[in-house]
Amino acid sequence: MLNTSARLLRVLTLLETRRDWSGAQLAERLEVSARTVRNDVARLRELGYPVEAASGVAGGYRLGAGAAMPPLLLDDEEAVAVAVALRSSAGGGVSGIEETSVRALVKLEQVIPARLRRRVNALQAYTVAVPTTGPTVDPQVLALIASACRDFEVLGFDYRKHDGTETTRSVEPFRMVHLGRRWYLVAWDRDRHAWRTFRVDRLKPRHQRGHHFTPREPPSDDIGAYVSRSVRSMPMKFEARVTVHASAATILERVPRELVIEPIDDNTCIVQARSNSVEMLALYLGLLDAEFTVTEPPELVSQLQKLAARFATASTSRTI
Repeated sequence: MLNTSARLLRVLTLLETRRDWSGAQLAERLEVSARTVRNDVARLRELGYPVEAASGVAGGYRLGAGAAMPPLLLDDEEAVAVAVALRSSAGGGVSGIEETSVRALVKLEQVIPARLRRRVNALQAYTVAVPTTGPTVDPQVLALIASACRDFEVLGFDYRKHDGTETTRSVEPFRMVHLGRRWYLVAWDRDRHAWRTFRVDRLKPRHQRGHHFTPREPPSDDIGAYVSRSVRSMPMKFEARVTVHASAATILERVPRELVIEPIDDNTCIVQARSNSVEMLALYLGLLDAEFTVTEPPELVSQLQKLAARFATASTSRTI
């Protein structure tokens, strides 16, 4: 019975991750027979889950929309994991989600077993979420993009580039990646015939639904690493290459991961930083907490001289 229950949850998870599944595909994923899949679908329908089925070559199963879904059972680890995720979502760069997360956490507390309620209450009472100060995105936009990725639907949107110019794009969306304080969309650009990475906070979807595409080979097996490389290669107004008198391992623990660190020897490394403002470059260098030498760009050298004079004045001033 436990194996059957676990398998039913697995069937639901698969149906939620993709629009259509054939019986053979589900059977292969679950490592069961096609008959077992049919029986599991029948049990889910008895429990109130709207699983639709179509016969024929293009037939299969899909999870229907618009019906009231019964709650899923969570084991102890899953319940605590959901609570942690809800507490963390306030700082995840999604606008307007804070209040929704709190409401969901309260509902979770009401239905979880008593043995877990104390743990979740402690988690809620003794943790503090610090909201992000970076750009935020509308959760409805995230949901729309995620649905387009899942259903292989062409997505059209207006996009504001880093230099402020506006463009209109038509893409085949693949995945969204949350990197640092920002959300990115990896998609095949149908006009430019190439894979592109877009900042989600800069796009405004157009209501262009219903056009489907055949999935392509992804640009990388590791989409997270792919986006990291793409972000690093995006054009920036200022670039700095700094010699730092500390080990690369030490500096890696102090600076944001978008900075490129190149070891020279055990006590010296090169730090490459890029930004659209010299103020941000100066902030990066302040995080080094080590001696460093910088010769370019000249705008950064000038900014560091201003900061040095300002800090020197502040350190010698006295308040009476």
